[in-house]
Amino acid sequence: MIHIFLKFAFITLLTSLLLVVGCKKSQPSSASKNAQDPNLVTANASLLTQIKVSEVGQSDVSDILRVAGQIDFDEQALTRIGASVTGRVTQIHAQLGAEVKKGDTLALINSSELSNSQLAYLKARSEKEFHRRTVQRAKTLFEADVISAAELQRRESEYEVASAQTRAAQDQLRVLGVNLKALEELATTGAIDSVASVMATIKGVVVERKVTTGQVVQPADVLFTVADLSRVWAVAQVPEQQVAQVKVGQSVRIQVPALENENLIGKLIYVGQTVNPESRTVLVRTELDNTSGRLKPSMLASMLIESAPTKRLVVPTTAIVREQDTDYVFIEEKPGSFRLKPVRLLSEHNGQRVVLDGLSQGMRIVSDGAFHLNNHRNLKDMEKGE
Repeated sequence: MIHIFLKFAFITLLTSLLLVVGCKKSQPSSASKNAQDPNLVTANASLLTQIKVSEVGQSDVSDILRVAGQIDFDEQALTRIGASVTGRVTQIHAQLGAEVKKGDTLALINSSELSNSQLAYLKARSEKEFHRRTVQRAKTLFEADVISAAELQRRESEYEVASAQTRAAQDQLRVLGVNLKALEELATTGAIDSVASVMATIKGVVVERKVTTGQVVQPADVLFTVADLSRVWAVAQVPEQQVAQVKVGQSVRIQVPALENENLIGKLIYVGQTVNPESRTVLVRTELDNTSGRLKPSMLASMLIESAPTKRLVVPTTAIVREQDTDYVFIEEKPGSFRLKPVRLLSEHNGQRVVLDGLSQGMRIVSDGAFHLNNHRNLKDMEKGE
């Protein structure tokens, strides 16, 4: 009986020992856990010389607002030129794209209206001269007591009316585009010229021509548009939700695809006071130097507007590792040991990325050489897979 009891106790003890050993084998060690963590990497001495560890800090950052726009004429250096008289176009001197100076003749118009106004002016001048002489004779007769004072006053009144009519006829010719020199020549020679000139009022380029030879035109018609392209505008429409970020005087960068997105620097000179009810946007404008003539009106452009700088949490771009459309950084858990952590960041600006989520100030991260550390991590994962 005792023998059977000892045998049973031995079997029970042996079974317990086997269970304990099995349990220990089935529980991985902490070292094994670390070895299986794909986001944890330990840098050897050689790798540590290729990386730099720094604390996450803040920096003054300006938000960049990018809006679509285009190059446009400087409306202050743009003039639309029409006819000063009603008539028929006989000659065109300026073609589309031609460079003109102020005072250059763009076209010639034959106008009966101009002829009639010149004739009316000559008649008024003749009447004025007649009444001037009449007044002189009347004064002589009045002094000789031949005519009364009332008669002298009547003739003086007629002279004043003739003078007013002459001034009115002269003003009418000035309205029709006759300059002072031409008026003096008309008064001297009495030769009527029915041809009126359409002249450039500014120096620039003919950017629009809306007239042909033989066309009958009126003063309300725009015949030519001349623009000074030495300065142009860049205009854009800012969504109303973001208009609080823009102010007159802010620095902006203009990128024109036709110029390989070269950065052109300017300042906002205008921010609209009203919202477009259809697009829910506000017009903004900047002025650019164009003495080289590279910028052409209607070219597409992007306007990058910088807001006032504010303190933001940032990391250098050299700390970023990007995999599968996600940004990561390596956080130092202890000297030589780093963990890959996903983060949310804004776009790169001046070699830095603003942190939206995933990091806090003071965390120690691999600020330089993260690429090498990630390559080492990937190599270890490949070795485990084999």
